[in-house]
Amino acid sequence: MKKECVVITILIGLILCSCYGQNKENNENKIMKQNYTNELIHETSPYLLQHAHNPVNWYPWGDKALQKAKDEHKLVIISIGYAACHWCHVMEHESFEDIDAAKYMNEYFVCLKVDREERPDVDQIYMTAAQLLTGRGGWPLNALALPDGKPFYAGTYFPKKRWLDMLAYFVDVQKKNPKALIEQSQKITNGIINTENIEFSSEKSIATIEDINKVFASWKSSIDFNKGGENRAPKFPMPSDWEYLMQYYSMTKNNDALEAVTVTLDNMAFGGIYDQIGGGFSRYSTDEDWKVPHFEKMLYDNAQLVSLYSHAFQLTKKPLYKQVVFETLEFIESELTSPDSTFYSSLDADSEGEEGKYYVWSYDEIKAILGENAPLFIDYYNIYHYGNWEQNYNILFRKISDEEIAKKYKISIQELKTQLNNDKKILEHIRSKRVKPMLDDKIITAWNALMIKGYVDAYRVFGENKYLQKAIINAEFILKNIINKNNELTRNYKNNKATIPALLDDYAFTISAFISLYQATFDEKWLYKAKDINDYVLLHFFDIESGMFFYTNKNYSNLIARKMEVADNVIPSSNSEMAKNLFTLGLYFDNDEYVKKSIQMFCNVQKNVHENIRFYSNWGSLELQLIQSPNEIAIVGNDYEKIRKSFDNHYLPNSIFLGGKNEGTLSLLKDKVIPNQTTIYVCRSKSCKLPTTTVEDALKQLKN
Repeated sequence: MKKECVVITILIGLILCSCYGQNKENNENKIMKQNYTNELIHETSPYLLQHAHNPVNWYPWGDKALQKAKDEHKLVIISIGYAACHWCHVMEHESFEDIDAAKYMNEYFVCLKVDREERPDVDQIYMTAAQLLTGRGGWPLNALALPDGKPFYAGTYFPKKRWLDMLAYFVDVQKKNPKALIEQSQKITNGIINTENIEFSSEKSIATIEDINKVFASWKSSIDFNKGGENRAPKFPMPSDWEYLMQYYSMTKNNDALEAVTVTLDNMAFGGIYDQIGGGFSRYSTDEDWKVPHFEKMLYDNAQLVSLYSHAFQLTKKPLYKQVVFETLEFIESELTSPDSTFYSSLDADSEGEEGKYYVWSYDEIKAILGENAPLFIDYYNIYHYGNWEQNYNILFRKISDEEIAKKYKISIQELKTQLNNDKKILEHIRSKRVKPMLDDKIITAWNALMIKGYVDAYRVFGENKYLQKAIINAEFILKNIINKNNELTRNYKNNKATIPALLDDYAFTISAFISLYQATFDEKWLYKAKDINDYVLLHFFDIESGMFFYTNKNYSNLIARKMEVADNVIPSSNSEMAKNLFTLGLYFDNDEYVKKSIQMFCNVQKNVHENIRFYSNWGSLELQLIQSPNEIAIVGNDYEKIRKSFDNHYLPNSIFLGGKNEGTLSLLKDKVIPNQTTIYVCRSKSCKLPTTTVEDALKQLKN
């Protein structure tokens, strides 16, 4: 892959720094939102609706706004954020609710507001521009562009004065030297097109275990083996990193890899990043100890972390991991599940204008509420009279094990758990009466698919049938409301409206979720629908020249560049997930073309995987399957479900499951039914071992 770090000489002699920091100035021109209404009032996105009563004449992304800019010969402001973004709210309050700022913006610009969660394709373009120009990115993201959408400047958060100074500078440039803006925008557009540009690789050799041992050895130095995660702050959960290391451990038995996972998961579960009262994880920790979170809660984080902690329990049997899964799913059920069983996007970090106010406690509050039970709770969660955070408030977090605290208070583990659970219920009830953070209640297809998989993984590990039912109900909703008869998906859903064409991640994670549902139920409907969607993606997203997938559907690609999403981040990249889907579907349907495409995709990025596994860990998981072909475990007969559940007591990341009462339609199951018995077949690379009727024998075959 060619990752160009394009250095573009900025037009301004004075670089306008987009430093994060809240401007405290009082402004008498702040107004009540309801005095104004703009074009965003017709949108369904909560983030866009937040700005619908700004005095800024905002438009949603689309041809109408860009045509207006062309007709009126105006520059364009493209402001991008999302509902749970703290600094997006700060900039709105400081600048977009301000009459003077709005008046200037309206006079000289056409202003577009974009919800990055609805339109990550738009965000991808202008985030790349910001990174090329300033070396960094983030949200809010604010780009200035010509009426054709080509950016000439982009940055993140701007305090009001700096924002207006920057706008005035470019208004002056447009008047005096418009050609300079045209030239600058073309340079940046060229940089956007060339960044993360994937080339077809003719190299077909797949690495060995020795090669991936070297990859892990180079990664180890950046892992915090004391507190988990990376040796830096802020710290993000990064679920696909730890999924990869568990799979790597399963293959190599490298104890350092397992320690990296367990130290991370233990400390996240003990930390303030985990809501010790209500369950669920915040988006990231601002410090190295996982103590102080950025308090927004995202569906995509919690969905992936449910899968991660489920798999970690499967591997280690640590009770803490089971507790985290159950509590997180309780949070999803109570806070992020709609009446029709779809999943909402996020909860804001702020309430009553303060970040984290909903979640933190004073020492006196805890003491007054819990009374004689307070000392143990205060000790357990490190609550101090002077606070452990800002303004004498406390974030609840843990330092020591249940065994240590029970010994200190001379009670049993069960007594400790009973008291803590009672105390938490009391505090959760009190907390529920506070002003809650704002809910972003839009439905994002990709994130719902991740949550389906989270529920499926939890069901398979813990055997709770209600988890499987949640997954199936949501998947049925997607079949009915998100996927049309031609297997085309939409990205969003709210108020019975689905308006935005789906992007590659929506397709990739839906395919993956449906494959997971098949493995949990052996209902072939899900596997065949996954194949149908996969074939639609090949027709509408695949790039023959590179062997990769574009992020946008060829029928809906009207941006200044058609980009690919390749590197894994807090969510695995859509290309890495599609490569894994192709490989898995290739095994199920004995389709060599799928497998060849998957291998080619991996070969295109193999160098990057080995040089920086942290940003290619989902690709790394595919590499492990290419090094050691997956086991195909077929279970056929009346007791197939009982036997499949027995396998789920074991961590088997390099195995796929198939079967049912009868052979079904998959070629891998042909002629495998033996009358009056349930039979297990362990196969690999189109070769099967002797059939058996016991899980114990099958597990022995997996080791040989």
